[in-house]
Amino acid sequence: MAKDQEGKREEKEVEVLDEETLFVVSQTFKALSDPTRIRILHLLCEQELSVNQIAETLELRQSTVSHQLRFLKNLRLVKYRREGTTIFYSHDDEHVIDLLQQTINHALHH
Repeated sequence: MAKDQEGKREEKEVEVLDEETLFVVSQTFKALSDPTRIRILHLLCEQELSVNQIAETLELRQSTVSHQLRFLKNLRLVKYRREGTTIFYSHDDEHVIDLLQQTINHALHH
């Protein structure tokens, strides 16, 4: 720590997190704590996919995928676009994807 002219240590100001930030952070970690949501997000890192494509690739029921995508969409971790009658999903937060990728790398090299 730096010393001021009187030789005392300067106090570093600690930013206190507000309630909204705490809530968003905790919900993000909650999203990443579920194996199904991790699998979906990891898949969406690579490409944009429909609910049916996600369900088929991950061997999950369509209703399960839809439920998890709704949770992820509410946290703005995935986004969607409509093409005709099909909705395609992709990831929507590079920070969270980076965190997920780093955590996967940690697990693979541990």
